[in-house]
Amino acid sequence: MVVKVYGPAYASPKRVIVCLIEKQIEFETAPVDLIKGEHRNPEYLKLQPFGVLPVIQDGDFTLYESRAIIRYYAEKYRSQGTELLGKTIEERGLVEQWLEVEAHNYQPPIYEMTVQLLFASKLGLSVDEKLVKKSEEKLGKVLDVYEERLSKSKYLAGDFFSLADLSHLPFTQYLVGPMEKEYMIRDRKHVSAWWDDISNRPSWKKVLELY
Repeated sequence: MVVKVYGPAYASPKRVIVCLIEKQIEFETAPVDLIKGEHRNPEYLKLQPFGVLPVIQDGDFTLYESRAIIRYYAEKYRSQGTELLGKTIEERGLVEQWLEVEAHNYQPPIYEMTVQLLFASKLGLSVDEKLVKKSEEKLGKVLDVYEERLSKSKYLAGDFFSLADLSHLPFTQYLVGPMEKEYMIRDRKHVSAWWDDISNRPSWKKVLELY
């Protein structure tokens, strides 16, 4: 059964798609235009009652929340493709720890920056420069913690690529690309090396090529 991923043009669905590629899982996509408000259409709300992206359909099974989806597929197809959860319970614990760090420390400020710098004008809103500055300062402090961690290990959970690293790809791509704030990565030696490594994985290059 082919997995259907909704909203591939946006960051959170890309988190799911890069995981599916790493796990060698066949998928198809269905466009959802946030600017046009398609995420509030009754048919979409039947799949995702909160009206946010992404959601997947896998046969009769429907799942939303991108990190829940990537955990699900990494576990379901553990013996297939790239091992993304670690090989020991301790490694799994660290993967989960850094997934939580990404969700609760990294994502909030970079998400605010994304909304303000990339989407506010499209929605007819003015950019809140104070919020952008505050969010950038918060993100910088988080990246300082990452710099310390990555000075001791190649990847966040250890010396193996995992969901913890993968989950950072879509929004960091916004940061270094259209937001034009690549210096936040490049000013930190170990974060910069980590980003070069994970962003050059064939799976992520494929996502950028497709969407």
